[in-house]
Amino acid sequence: MEDDIRKSLEVLKTGGIILYPTDTIWGIGCDATCEEAVNRISRIKKREDVKSLLVLLDDPGKLHNYVINIPDISWELIEIADRPLTIIYPDGKNLADNLLHADGSVGIRITSDNFCKNLITGLGKPLVSTSANISGKSAPANFKAIHEGIKSSVDYIVKWRQDDSTKGIPSAIIKLGIKGEIEIIRK
Repeated sequence: MEDDIRKSLEVLKTGGIILYPTDTIWGIGCDATCEEAVNRISRIKKREDVKSLLVLLDDPGKLHNYVINIPDISWELIEIADRPLTIIYPDGKNLADNLLHADGSVGIRITSDNFCKNLITGLGKPLVSTSANISGKSAPANFKAIHEGIKSSVDYIVKWRQDDSTKGIPSAIIKLGIKGEIEIIRK
């Protein structure tokens, strides 16, 4: 795992793209503050630029660095979540502009995965995490299900957990309004 983290960090710190396991499914990732890397991920996924991508953080205490107004309810939601939860916050900041939705919102998940936590800590920045599939296609259940076109488009493929055949499940997604209104996007 340590070798994969070191090699991933070398790629991420130079604006590169990695294919990596997360606490949910395999993802395509980059430095969440690097606009060109975010554009490249959209091209790899053959995705419209208007669709925003989610961000992984290693610690909820870092949310204030990337969200202007954090609704109070978010702290409780993070605390009680019994599975990975992505929260869409109303106003993102200090991230690549093309990472944010047109309304300024941003989806952030606090990862519980040790590999991802170590990667984010080492990078010192949040990490983009989007499913390792072409836009409109099903998210791959595990590494073996990832399309070869995705694999050949990234700069580094993490070896850690490639043999894991456990079916990954995407996170739940909740959108929060500025006053704490909750909209369930995906259960």
